Amino acid sequence: MEFVEVFDSPGKGRGLRAIREVWAGDVLFAEPPFASVVFDSHAASVCHSCFRRQEKLQRCGQCRFAQYCDKTCQRAAWEEHKQECAAVKSYGKVPNENVRLAARILWRLDKEGSVVSDTQLAALEELEDHIYDISEDDLKDFKVDIHNFLDYWPRSSKPHTVDSVSKILGVINCNGFMVSDQRGLQAVGVGLFPNLCLVNHDCWPNCTKPRSSHPLEEIELRALGKISPGEEVTVSYVDYLNLSEDRRRLLKQQYFFDCTCEHCTNKTKDELKMAGAVVEGEKVPEETVKEITEYSRTMLENMEKARIEANYNEVVKICRECLEKQENVLADTHIYQLRMWSTLSEVLSYLQFFEEASTYARKMVEGYLKLYHPNNAQLGMATMRAGVTHWQAGFIEIAHGMICKAYAILMITHGPTHPITKDLEAMRMQTEMELRMFKQNEYVYHTMREAALKNQPIRMMAEPATESIKNLFRRK
Repeated sequence: MEFVEVFDSPGKGRGLRAIREVWAGDVLFAEPPFASVVFDSHAASVCHSCFRRQEKLQRCGQCRFAQYCDKTCQRAAWEEHKQECAAVKSYGKVPNENVRLAARILWRLDKEGSVVSDTQLAALEELEDHIYDISEDDLKDFKVDIHNFLDYWPRSSKPHTVDSVSKILGVINCNGFMVSDQRGLQAVGVGLFPNLCLVNHDCWPNCTKPRSSHPLEEIELRALGKISPGEEVTVSYVDYLNLSEDRRRLLKQQYFFDCTCEHCTNKTKDELKMAGAVVEGEKVPEETVKEITEYSRTMLENMEKARIEANYNEVVKICRECLEKQENVLADTHIYQLRMWSTLSEVLSYLQFFEEASTYARKMVEGYLKLYHPNNAQLGMATMRAGVTHWQAGFIEIAHGMICKAYAILMITHGPTHPITKDLEAMRMQTEMELRMFKQNEYVYHTMREAALKNQPIRMMAEPATESIKNLFRRK
């Protein structure tokens, strides 16, 4: 490894630290998975080889389960799918993603051993499994997975004990990393990445781990800023847009450790995330803020139920009611208000109410800027979505500014060759061209824009002299 080495991190166990100075956007390493599988929920819509989303996929003719883009992907996956294919046929059904991943790991272990390359820093048996820390409820599901694995495992393969199967399932449970689709927008699978497993958590990390652009199944470790030799490299396992208490609870529940990072210890930005508004120089009374915070928590639960049921009109209704109560009571950094703005802008965009959506998207980004690390990938993605919403609404100046900001962030977090950065670069060039046109002749710009949106030929008319061009020609 050129940039990192394994060391004993105080209070954390093993970790990785830099051995050379790195700067924002530098790739410390890129790692392919030891093994990976598509989520059960995406098994019919994502290629099982390259994890691309495709409308039309070719099904494996033997097991009728695995799906591929084409023959090239099918051939590339055959070495890994070969034993799985026979096992699925013999078992008569498809086990869940945990069992499928455990089987792929053990088949590769049996064939190649637990260290499969010179750059692998940890053997699989050295990874934590935390089996004895699993809660009683989760332990029931864990035992079901063990039972299903033993039924699924072919008799022709090397036999494994319950302990060895438990070890692998435990390692997956607390060390599995999500694998995203080709655009990096949605998690569609899970994989085991031995080197990434060594990177410890920090709520305010100095690295991020986007999916690499080539080859597609790799995950990169990228620096978010300058890292000096000897400094530990860290990533965040949870979203920073939670209170420190909630982050610690999630980390304890899922990863079985107590977070002692500076931001959790000092409860950094917790006050901002629960802050009340300041109206005409006066702070809103604390009791009022608490009352609306509790109300917002209930409304968020109701909104999430409606969203899951795809009842988008109900989502809009709930969000509007809640935001009316939150106005002039909660600060623009209050996380419950930010979640309402985020959801409402997304749903309104989907329903094509772009102008209203852009208002909430802008407020959301302004709040995020006060809370997130300046190079946070989620901040970059949110800014990109807000920029697109403003473009759809016809606010070209704001749209171009937001897309430029998003591009600067994603150049660091994802790199110039990532598909989403390439898309953003194309958008940046498009909005820059439109902005020049807008500044030269606002009337011509809006006429051409309307013609493009309606897919109709442009018909030049006399420019109105008195009324606002924007009000006349922007689609409402």
